[in-house]
Amino acid sequence: MTMDGDLQNDPRDIPKLLTKLADGYDIAAGWRHDRQDKYLSRRLPSKLANGLISKITKVKLHDYGCTLKAFKSEVIQNVRLYGELHRFIPAIASLMGVNIAEVKVNHRARKAGKSKYGIGRTPRVLLDLITVKFLLSYSTRPIQIFGLWGLMTFGAGFLLGLYYTCLKFFAGVPLWGKPGLFLAILLLFIGVQLVCIGLLGEMQVRTYYEAQAKPIYAVRQVINYTPAQRG
Repeated sequence: MTMDGDLQNDPRDIPKLLTKLADGYDIAAGWRHDRQDKYLSRRLPSKLANGLISKITKVKLHDYGCTLKAFKSEVIQNVRLYGELHRFIPAIASLMGVNIAEVKVNHRARKAGKSKYGIGRTPRVLLDLITVKFLLSYSTRPIQIFGLWGLMTFGAGFLLGLYYTCLKFFAGVPLWGKPGLFLAILLLFIGVQLVCIGLLGEMQVRTYYEAQAKPIYAVRQVINYTPAQRG
């Protein structure tokens, strides 16, 4: 179980979350459907953030910011958190194919202390969201994102360079001092660099998994398996 330490979560909701786990779900996430916070400074930004996170991660939850959650031990033991990724645990755990249930929970108005969350944390959340999206979609195939952008950038530079080449040889236009020509050269170099970054990422991914003999998947249960007999 996780919950806030500011007394806004209601401990009496814990049995409801545990019931969802008993029903077969791996994660039970709280949803503060009647949130007791200011609308403009807290609820509206939270609503927009939840919509953006749900769209990008493909794990739809109404309230990623609610700390009241319950997890099965085999799920949370395989989740590695760095920085401030705790709010994205359901999305990160989705890599293991978990079942997630959302439970409406109570929410109390703040009586003491001061919230550490606000509009000022938006850049951090966006950067963490980029990290989570990369982990969900490209952590085992970085060439797919860096290589794609590299090919697009290289292609744009090639076409732009071809355009200026045609101007030079067929129209006799002098190219000295043309900013577009320098842009074409820059795009070509950036494209090559992005592809190289993708290849380096592929090598690092293989080193990371193979050095630890770590699978890129999770096995929930082994059924009727008998190890082969060795002669």
